[in-house]
Amino acid sequence: MLSIFKTIPSHMDYKGQKLAEQIFQGIILISAVIGFVFGLFVEQFGWTVYIVLAGFAVSCVLTLPPWPMYRKNPLSWQPPLPEMSSEPSQKPQETTKKKKHK
Repeated sequence: MLSIFKTIPSHMDYKGQKLAEQIFQGIILISAVIGFVFGLFVEQFGWTVYIVLAGFAVSCVLTLPPWPMYRKNPLSWQPPLPEMSSEPSQKPQETTKKKKHK
């Protein structure tokens, strides 16, 4: 059962994150404007809230999962450097005195 979850990608690249944020804000803004205009037309504030909540739900479905459109520009990482020695590196001793503040 857990192997199914390991095959699902769970990341977005930086450009994908920017795109998801722009889509999220755009949908929220459009639904808020539509909800305000419709609520003003029918004189019911409840419709405004329902439309904004529906826009929020749609934007969550479109932007929260890592869809393939958000993973088109992966970062290429440098390969790890081989270790030179197995001994831990030691820091050199400080040769200057620390100033005491008064």
